[in-house]
Amino acid sequence: MSIPPPSGPPQPQDPQGPYGPYPAPQAQGPYGAQGSYGGQGPYGGQGPYGGQGPYGGQGPGPYGPQRPGPYGPQPPYGPWGPYPPQGLPPVNGLAIAALVLGILCFLPAVGLVLGLIALRQIKRKGERGKGMAVTGAVLSTVGLVLLTVSLSTGAVSAFWEGFKEGARDSAIASPDKGECFNSPSGSLEGETYDVDVVPCSGMHDGEVFATVTLPGGTFPGDDHITKVADDKCYALEADYAMDSWALPNDVDVYYLTPTRQSWSLGDREITCIFGNTDEQGSLTGSLRNDESTLDADQVAYLKAARAIDAVLGEEPEAFPDEDLAANRAWAQDVHDVLAEQGPALDAHTWPADAERPMADLVKELESARKEWAKAADAGDADTFYVHYDEAYGFYDGPATVTAREALGLDTSPPTDDSAEGGSDADV
Repeated sequence: MSIPPPSGPPQPQDPQGPYGPYPAPQAQGPYGAQGSYGGQGPYGGQGPYGGQGPYGGQGPGPYGPQRPGPYGPQPPYGPWGPYPPQGLPPVNGLAIAALVLGILCFLPAVGLVLGLIALRQIKRKGERGKGMAVTGAVLSTVGLVLLTVSLSTGAVSAFWEGFKEGARDSAIASPDKGECFNSPSGSLEGETYDVDVVPCSGMHDGEVFATVTLPGGTFPGDDHITKVADDKCYALEADYAMDSWALPNDVDVYYLTPTRQSWSLGDREITCIFGNTDEQGSLTGSLRNDESTLDADQVAYLKAARAIDAVLGEEPEAFPDEDLAANRAWAQDVHDVLAEQGPALDAHTWPADAERPMADLVKELESARKEWAKAADAGDADTFYVHYDEAYGFYDGPATVTAREALGLDTSPPTDDSAEGGSDADV
């Protein structure tokens, strides 16, 4: 938008000549005989430019005498300058506002009112902007009609629902199960509003291994959501990474959870993530090892091992000398799961090179089962400890390593630190 020249006082509307709004200039310059450079200037005597103004017709001006043209003598700079002496009236501000509101179709009723007021002011004050006021009023009228039609047909409701849906999608744009991503901050701690999905084959900050959908209703609070995420994500870890031995020792569990703001937009999803235990560390390659990546023999073995590990992980916090009954009940549970999984492994048809290693493993599991039965019947804590140690002597021993090697699985047992689980950090 160009800026109009500054306005001057209104001038009489005399007939205009072909070269401007004024008749041919008179002999006296535009500043008169007593101008600031005239003979009676503030410094006395004659000014440095003579008695007449610098552009007067008398005296030898700086450009010499002018030859009279067909319309009388012309001053040396004439009426062709970029800013003529007569200014244009200002543009009405309400007319501009009406045009803007009309074009944007924003608050059409306001745009219409401003346009009508602007027309009245323009007529009374002689200002410019009538075209803008009329255009703004017309566009606002059209917008008002369309708004009325939209309200009657439900179009506004559909638009608002679409807007909310778009905001919801933006708020809950989390990566899907099996995808890897980078965090803008390079860390999986704190808050984030966006992540960049990247190939799992390269370096990345996290890998999604599960998602959990929370029930609707009011926002349950950060503490409640964190507890649910902690319980669910650790429970679902083995569904994605069935072979816990294949997880590096520096891998931990993290999660993305809804915030109060995203909850109001419909976010109900907890995203469970594998990440590096080092805040500034990263991962390389996918950690997925489930039925989509393993063969049938590997899956059969890992399912049995997972069932046994799940019961072993339920060991009471109280020591046998503190709560012998609880520990005896747990020992009985371990005995029972071994009584189920040992025969299941023995009944499976294994590849030829894995038959002997798996048979040896089944024998060790049977020996362990007998020790757990004795621990479950222990009359005191010392007796319990004896059979407890004997039973654990068969756990993840040489027979297990040999069987895993025959099946093409990882042969490096996880350390105690990695088996205990990782951070409860929230993203």
